[in-house]
Amino acid sequence: MGVIGTLFLFRKPAGHRVWKVADLLWIVLGGFGAFGAILAGVYTDDSSRIERQIDIAYAATTAFDRDAARFRLHYCQNDINEPVSVLCDKVDFLSASTAGNAELPLFIEVTNQVSPLQGLRFVLGRPPDESAEMEEMVDAVDSFDPDQFLAFAAFDEHTLEAMGALRAELPSISGDFQILAQSYETLISQVRTLKSEWEFLQENAFILLLQIISLSLVSFAAPFRLGKSLVELRAAR
Repeated sequence: MGVIGTLFLFRKPAGHRVWKVADLLWIVLGGFGAFGAILAGVYTDDSSRIERQIDIAYAATTAFDRDAARFRLHYCQNDINEPVSVLCDKVDFLSASTAGNAELPLFIEVTNQVSPLQGLRFVLGRPPDESAEMEEMVDAVDSFDPDQFLAFAAFDEHTLEAMGALRAELPSISGDFQILAQSYETLISQVRTLKSEWEFLQENAFILLLQIISLSLVSFAAPFRLGKSLVELRAAR
């Protein structure tokens, strides 16, 4: 549209009022485009944070799963006394709450696949099947609530009593469970941070639309500014 409009304006001589208006149009829309580019740059930086947070959450998940598996292998396979049995039951409970039957792995996986930058495609369109699948994945992330894991405290009254009973006779078991509990708490903390990053980007996804509008307006105005320069060069010969 900008090129077509510029072709019509070539009938006007250099210094004509329409070329001054075209120059003003370029300045105004160019400034708006620069503003949109700055906002988009900030948004892109924020989107890279969620990618880093996904990696951290994956690492925390892996560390917890590894610690839980090692604890069960070392202490929960043979004949065990009552305090160790309490800790083993707690490890099984924490593992089930985050891996076996919960949405935690789903949330991390879906967040990794559904980047808010995919919002650019709503302008270009996407196949119906893919669009429906993407909406379901976004809904799964939005509905996930990390705070539900607050009910699964790594330390409770029975767990602390068992750890206290083991510190004198089997301090290694108590120490290993302490490490496992810290891994669990780190995991929940990182997932909660990931959820916060996701919500922030979703709330500011309109910046992507602003960026597209800015680029479109700048692209529309650029031919007018180029046409003004060409007309002035031709008049200067």
